[in-house]
Amino acid sequence: MTLIDSLKSNSSKHQDPFKHWIVDKPFSDETINEIYKIPIPEGEVIFDGTRAGDKKGKNLLSNLRVFINEENCLEFPNLKKIISELQSKECQKIIGEMLNVDLANSYVRLEVIADKDGFWLEPHCDIKEKLMSSIMFVNKYGEDENLGTDFYNPDLTLAKTVPYRNNYGYIFTVEKNSWHGLEKKKIKKERRCVQLNYVTFKTDWPVK
Repeated sequence: MTLIDSLKSNSSKHQDPFKHWIVDKPFSDETINEIYKIPIPEGEVIFDGTRAGDKKGKNLLSNLRVFINEENCLEFPNLKKIISELQSKECQKIIGEMLNVDLANSYVRLEVIADKDGFWLEPHCDIKEKLMSSIMFVNKYGEDENLGTDFYNPDLTLAKTVPYRNNYGYIFTVEKNSWHGLEKKKIKKERRCVQLNYVTFKTDWPVK
């Protein structure tokens, strides 16, 4: 099954605590295996509640993520297929209509993330440059389903947790109260997932 197939037949719309879509089985087994094979660089990590370690003034948390770009995409052919799907007019139309956003002049960004124990994300709304925010989880090795993304009410009380299930995730666009994050939770080994974005800033992958 392709990402587009899943968007068409395995996605469901939800309104609480903000508008989002749950997507089931977006990846093939080959893609999931490839995601797990991607080596995540080791190094010093400071967990400060942000993805990029901005509060510390350093980009230390970047060692937990790998962006798929023109330089490394030949190593990851299945993820390159996902990028190509997102670049396609068909996928733009589907997601654009879901989110009520114009993706015609956007760029695709795909990164593989491997969060380690101690990682957390404070409640936040994404930057306006992200036209689509999406995390797709891969969980083949029994991490707790409670490690999924936490969604918050406008008063920042916890509303729900999207389960950290294998081959499962969500899509939304930036809204005034699209608060989300990750509470401090126990990660036994690794919380691996794929972040998919349409963005307004330049990447190697313009839409077609």
